[in-house]
Formats: sequence, structure tokens, C-alpha cells
Amino acid sequence: MPKYLLQASYSAQGVRGVMKEGGTKREAAARALVESLGGRIEAFYFAHGSADVVVICEFPTEAAGLAAVMAVNASGLVTGTTTPLITSAEMDAAAKMSGTYRAPGE
Repeated sequence: MPKYLLQASYSAQGVRGVMKEGGTKREAAARALVESLGGRIEAFYFAHGSADVVVICEFPTEAAGLAAVMAVNASGLVTGTTTPLITSAEMDAAAKMSGTYRAPGE
């Protein structure tokens, strides 16, 4: 299954919810969401900086990954993004492909 990096940032109200419920309940909620879409969480971490939560997970399809982040964003308490993670072998395969491209102004 393809892997994704999910990053999420809480609104002020979302932070209050984490403070009230605790981190383990938020992780359980994230696991329930991912598993309900046929995915699996490999790693879940709280962080501070540009993201409050960082998750490495797998989804069976791109649509499932998008559905997860849409569900999170629709709450209004969390803003999430997904980033597809590319393996070295996939990068090698992409590097061997050629496409026709003209840079702007050339």
C-alpha cells in the first residue's frame, strides 16, 4: 500500500480538546479514521512547530488518503495535509522516464 505523511495543526479550540481528552484519545481517533478507510498507521507523533501531529500511514488508494484529510479538515478544529511518500525504487523508476518539457521563456 502507498505510504503518506499526514500533518495536522489544531485550532485553539482543537488544542483545548486535546488538553481535555489527552493525546492517547486523539491517537485512537486518528487510528479509527485511517482504519475505517482501509489504511494502517505506522507511526503517530505529537510535535511542535509547523505541525502539531505527524503521522506515517498507508492507504489502499489515493482517494482513501484524500478522504481522511477531508474528514479532518471538515471538522474545522484541525487543518491537515497529506503528502505521498516515494520510495527510492519509485524515484529510480521516475528518473528513468523522460518527458518533453520546455521551461518558461525558452
